[in-house]
Amino acid sequence: MSTTSAAGNSPGPGTTTTTTRPRTRATSAYSALSKAGYKAYTRDKTTLFFTFAFPLLFLIVFGLIFHGMTVEESGRPYINYIAPGVLSWGVANAAVFGVGFVIMQWRRDDILRLIRMTPTPLPTILGSRYVLALAIGTVQAAMFVLVAMLPFFGLEPAGSWPLALPVLFLGITAFLAVGVIVGSFARTPEAVAAVANCLMVPMAFLSGSFFPLDAMPGWMRDVSLVLPLRYFNDGISAAITGDGGGGDILVACGGITAFAVVFGAIALKTFRWSDQS
Repeated sequence: MSTTSAAGNSPGPGTTTTTTRPRTRATSAYSALSKAGYKAYTRDKTTLFFTFAFPLLFLIVFGLIFHGMTVEESGRPYINYIAPGVLSWGVANAAVFGVGFVIMQWRRDDILRLIRMTPTPLPTILGSRYVLALAIGTVQAAMFVLVAMLPFFGLEPAGSWPLALPVLFLGITAFLAVGVIVGSFARTPEAVAAVANCLMVPMAFLSGSFFPLDAMPGWMRDVSLVLPLRYFNDGISAAITGDGGGGDILVACGGITAFAVVFGAIALKTFRWSDQS
């Protein structure tokens, strides 16, 4: 009778275990989807341009309208409200529209169904879009703040501005989930645009992205408390302008995280691989 040692039962150097194979396939799929998403995005010059120019256009318009003015209720310059609010709205808008259109198109063209046959898990697909959204949002924010710091606008970031990064990442996470939900239900590009605009434009006004909440009626301030963009605005504003301490930023992060968890659960529950499923 021969005895087999424990070492003899272990896989040799050239052997691939069953646990590493799925991981390897998932990593390869993630890398391929990320590269494809990046190439598709950078090749679409129109989308690329308006993703970054759209928030800057609002900054310029509101900067011209309220140049040199202060908010009567607080005495602070309008730029302290305009820049963080428009920045958070622009980043959130790009996250919703970006993933919403992609999910809708991939589902309509049966690309998702083909990807599923590989098989590639849903987290890998969404993860590749998530990293791209984070990169886009970070570049958006950097460009926006640099323009807002020009002498004409006069934004002076506080020393706490690095704290805007976790708020930014959490905000992108929450609104990316919203985009997945929109893309899972909409069947045409027009439907994605209509639904996303119906969500994001009213939310911008009700959450204080375009006008200070301090100058709005009490009922609008109450409504804003149930909107994720309100917490995104508050967190970015507190970090960049220094109007508020770390506690305000933590409250904003907590609110955004709660919305991200809820929207993420809904997105996973309602995700459709094809129009027939």
